[in-house]
Formats: sequence, C-alpha cells, structure tokens
Amino acid sequence: MTTTEAPEATLANLAGGYGPTLAMHESAKIASVHAIPYAIPYRKPLNFASGSISVADNVVVQVRTSDGVVGTAEALPRPYTYGETQSSIVAAIEDVFAPSIVGLGLFAREQVRARVDRTVGNPSAKAAIDMAIWDAIGRTLDVSVHKLLGGYTDSLTVSHMLGFAAPAQVAAEAVQLYERYGIQSFKIKVGRRPIQDDIAVCRAVREAVGSQAEIYIDGNRGWSAAEASQAISRLGDVGLARVEELCPADDVLSRRWLVQQCSVPFVADESVPTPADVTREILSGAATAVNIKVARTGFSDSLRVANLAEGLGIPSNIGNQIDGHITTACSLAFGASQRVTARHSAELSNYLDLEDSLLTGPLSIEGGEMRVVDGSGLGFEIDESKLEHYRIDNA
Repeated sequence: MTTTEAPEATLANLAGGYGPTLAMHESAKIASVHAIPYAIPYRKPLNFASGSISVADNVVVQVRTSDGVVGTAEALPRPYTYGETQSSIVAAIEDVFAPSIVGLGLFAREQVRARVDRTVGNPSAKAAIDMAIWDAIGRTLDVSVHKLLGGYTDSLTVSHMLGFAAPAQVAAEAVQLYERYGIQSFKIKVGRRPIQDDIAVCRAVREAVGSQAEIYIDGNRGWSAAEASQAISRLGDVGLARVEELCPADDVLSRRWLVQQCSVPFVADESVPTPADVTREILSGAATAVNIKVARTGFSDSLRVANLAEGLGIPSNIGNQIDGHITTACSLAFGASQRVTARHSAELSNYLDLEDSLLTGPLSIEGGEMRVVDGSGLGFEIDESKLEHYRIDNA
C-alpha cells in the first residue's frame, strides 16, 4: 500500500468488495460476550464408543458490538473428548475470555485469537466465540458468513450418524432417513461392542440401503489397531468409503501400521483438535484424511485446517459433534464455503433427533441435501422465548 492510497480502497480489497460498508463500521468494537447454558432433550440417546448423549446441554454464546449488533453461536460440551463441561465453558467464557477481548475491534479476529490462545484447551468455548464474532461481522456488513468464508457452493450432501443399537434397528433408521429426507450417506458408530456385533450392524445397513449408499465407520478410538485391522478385513465386501479414529492416537506405532494397510481414507478426528495436530498426524503417517468440526475449531481455525488439507492433498470432511441446530447451520455455512469440504458428504442431520429448536425457522434437508441458510451473518435468528424456556442459569 502506498501512503497516498485511500483507506476505503484498502478496506475494499480486504473485504472482497464490501469496503464502503466496512469503512462505515471500522470503529465497531466487541462490547460484551455472554454464555447462556441451556438443555434440550433428545428423542433418543446417541450411544458411541467414548460416550452417550441424551440431552443437548449446550451453551449459546452471544457477542454484542458497540453498534448494537449481536452475533450468535453455540459451544458443545464434550468432556470425554476435550475435557469441557457446560459449567466449565460458561466459566471460561465469562471469567477468562470475555474480559480479555471486550474492547477489541470487531474485525480484529487475529487479536481475539491470540488473546484466547493464552489459555490452553477449551476448544469448544474458543470456537463458539470465534463463530459468534464472524456472525456479528456478517450482520454488520449485511452479508452472509458463507460468502465471507468463500461461498464455493450453496448446498452440501448430507450424511447421518447412526449410533449403537441392534442391527435391525440401525438398518431401519437408515431406511427411514432415506425415505423421508433422501439421505444416502451413513456413518456407523463402532468400537465398543464385540467386533462381530459391529460387523453385523454394517452388513445390515448395507443390505437395507443398497449398493448406491455411502457407508463408513467411526470407532471413536474404541478398538486396538489389531482389532481394527481384523474388522476392516472382514468388512471388505461391505464397501466402506472411509474409516475414522478406529484406535487411540497415542498408539503411535500401531496406528501407523494400521493406516499403512488401510485401503480407504483413514480419517483423523479427535486426534486433530488444532491445525498443528493435523500437520503432525498427516506427516507422521497416522492418518490420510481429516475431519473438520467447526464446534472445536470455529471458522478461523477451520479455514486453516481446510487450507492444510488442500495443500497436503488429503480429503477433508465436515464432521458432527452431535451438533444442535445452531452449530449445524455453522457447519453448513463453512462446509459449503470451501471446495475441499464441499466435495464430500457432510454430517449435518443429527439435530433431527432433538425435541425442539432454538431457531425461529426450520433447517431443511431435501433430496439428501441441505441448502445454505439465506440472510446476513449465519442467516438464522434465535427464538428468545424458547431460549428463555430452556436456559438453565435462572437469569
């Protein structure tokens, strides 16, 4: 930039054509950050190797700007994976992160990232703050976050996670999802039962949905490498599209041995909570693909992971942290914004099992696809009466 270049021109370059609007709001600052815990039951629990969820005990995170704009996201407690609970997320945001970022410029996302990263861990709390700031930026500029992130396509193919149950029950659920929503991609949870039981479930689903459907498995680190190798071998005729986190990441040599003999992409998930972990896992030969979950890396670090995946030439999939409606909208916005993630089915449908939604409008799956929500920011609005009903902080 030369010293004679107009500030508005520089802003226009940085904002991809939204410079004049950005110039109007350049002075906007983060005025407050609030964490609101809530609880909505699931119609049925989702059981998997590392845990079980029967209630969405999540945290709505709201970032208010000095212009009065409110950006919203949510944090998902996953104590068995990242060590966070609902209470710890609220405390981290209200007591640690909010005081450190209030007063910063709304567009100073890297400054926000640097300050929250002074505290180790707490990925879900950090991710929710990041996404709420992106939502506030989009609403301030009156443009969708999906477009700000990249705007590659306006829809994604949907994949659904199937939890532990008897083979006939899991297969019936898959058929119902196909008949009602057109979903033809299924992740089957494995790793906690005897191997023959997991194999029986996979075979039942394949028989029920036919050869055209995509099937893959997720072990949530529940098998040893030897058990995983045996299972993959016995499932050869089922036609798995990929496998995910079949054994613990700290079984370093065994994991590399398993990946070397795996004929389909081996997806890293819980083992790659940061971009640095992605680099180490892929370059060490401990995985050949990676899951992106905006619930743990927000939008800013998810962009870093997507860029790493593209640079390393590996598949990158949008994963599901048993997302509620808000995080599903966030996952959709990000996944559809990037070419590397839009190539594959995205896990977007487990919100269907929730008994209620905090959003004023429904999310929609038609023909096995979900379209990006229209509107500024993330495109959704919170139903304040429902938030008041389901919040559990007695505010």
